[in-house]
Amino acid sequence: MAVVEQAEIQALLPHRYPFLLVDRVKDFEPHKRIVAIKNVTVNEPFFPGHFPGRPVMPGVLIIEAMAQAGGVLVFKSGGTVGKTVMYLTGIDEAKFRKPVVPGDQLCFEIEVLKKRPPFWKMQGKAFVENEVVCEAVVTAMVMDEKTEQGSK
Repeated sequence: MAVVEQAEIQALLPHRYPFLLVDRVKDFEPHKRIVAIKNVTVNEPFFPGHFPGRPVMPGVLIIEAMAQAGGVLVFKSGGTVGKTVMYLTGIDEAKFRKPVVPGDQLCFEIEVLKKRPPFWKMQGKAFVENEVVCEAVVTAMVMDEKTEQGSK
């Protein structure tokens, strides 16, 4: 049974199709960790061009999905009153171990390494059938959307 369903994910994150890359959350510990799922289907909009005849999910989108799962962790943990947007500020130690293809189910395990609001540093791992396909340390900053928009 999912801890967080799609409707709540959409309430927490600003992303929408085709860029919302988290389908559901299986486990959640506030301020500590999250386990999220992305079902990779042949209908993904990037597959026709990456690569024709041999579809592979772009690594940058695996990292993005990892960051979105981290965003759900941050926003669902609370403590972000008035801060509604999270921006990815860094990617370190990224490693890609195996291609992700249509029919795979990506399982993201994200753990908070450090938080110093508005900054969060998280270790992410992506699995397909219990095999690590990607890992990275991601850092992000939570901002007040109104302040951010006013600075433009």
